[in-house]
Amino acid sequence: MSMTTRAAVCRVPGQPWEITELELDEPKANEVRVKFHAAGLCHSDDHIQKGDARMRFPVVGGHEGAGVVDAVGEGVTRVSVGDHMVCSFIPACGSCRYCSTGRQNLCDAGKNAATGEFADGTFRFHRNGEDFGGLCVLGTFSQYAVVSEFSCIPIDKDLPFDVASLVACGVPTGWGSAVHAAGVRPGQTVVIYGAGGVGSNAVQGASLAGAKNVIVVDPVPFKREMAAVFGATHTFPTAKEAQEFIVGTTWGELADHAIITVGILNDEVIHDAIQAVGKTGQVTITAVGNGSIDENPGALIGFQRRVQGSIYGGCSPLFDVPRLFGLYRSGDLKLDELITQRYRLEDINQGYQDMLDGKNIRGVIIHEH
Repeated sequence: MSMTTRAAVCRVPGQPWEITELELDEPKANEVRVKFHAAGLCHSDDHIQKGDARMRFPVVGGHEGAGVVDAVGEGVTRVSVGDHMVCSFIPACGSCRYCSTGRQNLCDAGKNAATGEFADGTFRFHRNGEDFGGLCVLGTFSQYAVVSEFSCIPIDKDLPFDVASLVACGVPTGWGSAVHAAGVRPGQTVVIYGAGGVGSNAVQGASLAGAKNVIVVDPVPFKREMAAVFGATHTFPTAKEAQEFIVGTTWGELADHAIITVGILNDEVIHDAIQAVGKTGQVTITAVGNGSIDENPGALIGFQRRVQGSIYGGCSPLFDVPRLFGLYRSGDLKLDELITQRYRLEDINQGYQDMLDGKNIRGVIIHEH
């Protein structure tokens, strides 16, 4: 028996988010119905809405979310009704080649992220006979959603939903970009391009990993100010100014790592990042966009530089998400400070405009029930 839920949807690329009522199916085998309380406004959803990234439309937005398990289908073992949980935007089945070798961020069950359809080729959101996919087979911009149990991570009931929702994507993606994908070590010099919702957590990851210099490049004064709160040792509005500082502070040896977490990836920032790292230095690309590595091979070969792509920061969600909450409880990871503004679902378009205007580190939708 289906139920009705209010959701923010995008019908075609380029159109604003629209608030509408949808029919939601009951969970099938190994599926869970979640009552969402909070959803993060990640830049990736804006890329989908703008048409910058591939996606089947119409789509229910949202892939950062926290809530309560409302119902379970047959065979569900990971969570129970009443459990508090956060989503993993890439599911972790636990048994595929990648999950079984500690690389849950590459789980084979994530293959339908861009279609929003379940493994059986069907959908759970509908309106007037039309199927709506859920972004990353989630759709956290809906009050309720049916998701795979592989996308559920149980959490302690005393954790605030708004804070918890950010650990579904932005926090582990940024933190892991420094800790896992880059492998930052104590005493190193790290430069991070872009200090938004993901970049701020790359700053935290590099700082916690023991980097001596955590250098941030961002043109927005507010984001540079907040970067210092999250552990940046130096901030600059331009890559040129940062480069001059890196040359001076390292006596010409350059940075050990450059991590790209800008809102929209482009050729210029890739070039800047490659030039910022020295011999055996690594450039880690986490940002989404249309940038290309149009670089003289000699710039890579001569210094033995590496360029590394990163999805989910290389995190294994079933292990790393609880670990991040542990760091939050101990006061070593700042999560409350990431939330700049909270919005009603009806204000989602304003929330994204605030993000694009550089006013937010992270905005969060608070669902009303």
